[in-house]
Amino acid sequence: MDQPDLTITALRLLFSLLFVLGVFALLFFGMKKLINRRTIGSDSQMIRVLSNSYVGVKKRISLVKIPGAVLVVGITNEHINLLTKIEDPALIETITTDENSKNIPSFARHLQKLSYGLKKKAP
Repeated sequence: MDQPDLTITALRLLFSLLFVLGVFALLFFGMKKLINRRTIGSDSQMIRVLSNSYVGVKKRISLVKIPGAVLVVGITNEHINLLTKIEDPALIETITTDENSKNIPSFARHLQKLSYGLKKKAP
């Protein structure tokens, strides 16, 4: 009876293992790239943070653009609270245009615009 050479068997086992791990790695990176391509696009993001302003330790107010609205959100370590929802198309256009221009105004300027728009709506 011939016994297989231990070195050849070990090399076969090692190459088989490397082949299987290589296939898994290719599948993993391929799926990761495919998922990222479908969900994240630089210009086609569904949710975009326009601005942040820190008001305390681990507390901030953010302007978040979603399709059809801009949300003013208060964020702490434990909670995320919706402060207001801006649905006025002219105001949304003003906010997003300011964000995309080279002279980006400060967050305080955005809040002034928002408060002015809300004051106009109040009876």
